[in-house]
Amino acid sequence: MTTILFWLPLVEWAIRVVMVVVILRRRMQPITSLAWLSVIFFLPIVGMLVYLMIGVSYLGRRRARDRRAVAGVGRLPEAMAEAESYATMAELMPEQRNMIVQAEQISGNPILRGNKVELIDANDTLIDALVADIDAAKHHVHIVFYIFWADTVGVRVCDALKRAAKRGVACRVLADAAGSRPLFRSAAASEMIDAGVELHPALPVTPWRRKLSRIDLRNHRKIAVVDGEVAYSGSHNIVEEEYGHKRAGAWVDLSGRFTGPIVTQFQMVFLEDWAFDVGQRLEGDDLFPPIASVGEVAAQVVPTGPSHEAETFRRVLIAALNAARHRIVLTTPYLVPDEPTMLALSMAASRGAEVSVIVPAKSDHPIVSAAGRWYFEQLLEAGIDLYQYHGGMLHAKTITVDETFALLGSANLDIRSFNLNFEINVLLYGPDITSELRCAQQRYLSRSTPVTLEGWRRRPWTKQYPEAAAALLSPLL
Repeated sequence: MTTILFWLPLVEWAIRVVMVVVILRRRMQPITSLAWLSVIFFLPIVGMLVYLMIGVSYLGRRRARDRRAVAGVGRLPEAMAEAESYATMAELMPEQRNMIVQAEQISGNPILRGNKVELIDANDTLIDALVADIDAAKHHVHIVFYIFWADTVGVRVCDALKRAAKRGVACRVLADAAGSRPLFRSAAASEMIDAGVELHPALPVTPWRRKLSRIDLRNHRKIAVVDGEVAYSGSHNIVEEEYGHKRAGAWVDLSGRFTGPIVTQFQMVFLEDWAFDVGQRLEGDDLFPPIASVGEVAAQVVPTGPSHEAETFRRVLIAALNAARHRIVLTTPYLVPDEPTMLALSMAASRGAEVSVIVPAKSDHPIVSAAGRWYFEQLLEAGIDLYQYHGGMLHAKTITVDETFALLGSANLDIRSFNLNFEINVLLYGPDITSELRCAQQRYLSRSTPVTLEGWRRRPWTKQYPEAAAALLSPLL
């Protein structure tokens, strides 16, 4: 015991010194470096172990190289690249130019017109529609979801996939290895595989992390593509809406059923994910069937992730906020903004735009929620309207800008979605679809209460100090 007591302080100081060198060599934001150094100074052994598990916010050299190798694997055939569905800058409002250019530089995807978007909020309605489309599939079904569980909801999709596979439809499913862990341990997974469904984990977690530098980098996307003609994407997961979050309530989501040329871009994202995680490059004309114009919506799919520093959702978000002139309405389940996002929100309000942010009153992640509440006072002081939703766990990730364009997808307003997760969002251009999405946001507002600056400042210290403490960890969340 005496020997341990003698060596322990020396070991702890050795860890502190070494980790200072390691962290300062990393190209992290100074505030993130400071947060890590603080944790390691006070808890050197624990801090070092945590840093080794989640301190590196990139894929690792091998995995990043693999990801770059499959980039573009799902690019459209040249004949389709010249399709009349491609919109031009002149067809859209001038104030959207920066938004469009930024999104295209990140994703490589141009705007496609001629689409139809059916917004779906009810979980049962979404699953009913997805199962019906799988049952009608003739060639293939492609699915990638962060959470896919074999509960009463998931089993319905599993059964539909089994039926499709048995009649010769190629069914390929990627489910995040962490978010969908119960699925891979279930009988439903074995039954799907036996029926001919190709089921694989995305970003598998292993103790040695041979292929993954940071174990909590996740594929947070939600995509389903049927026959290259129909696609689903948004905030829904394939899981019961209660999802066990009794404290926060049932999830409240919003997704879209997409038809038209935009389906090709969802297909390309899936093909890249499949090539990356499975090592199989899918080819064939049936993956990209000719798609006629079916609606009036111009759209653009923007996948983001940690493969490259520039491929971040933050860039898309700030471009959208900077494009606003009159009004921004934003919903997110997790609000932990970094400095650039805070600045963009504040600048939008200072130039006269009405900015409304809606978050759930109760969250399924108490620490993340507490860290987010620390920013409330700054947002309120900047003239931003804050609302807390009381109808459940508001999980919809939506942004509407003026009356001109909107975003719908999987990304939250937190550091994880900015830097760590593979996300997918779709930009929807035009007054009609923007108005439709804002109607959904108005329904959230009708069940929300405003947060006032005076009232917020009066909350007890027993809440203020834990929020301040949680905020110190926000660069690491």
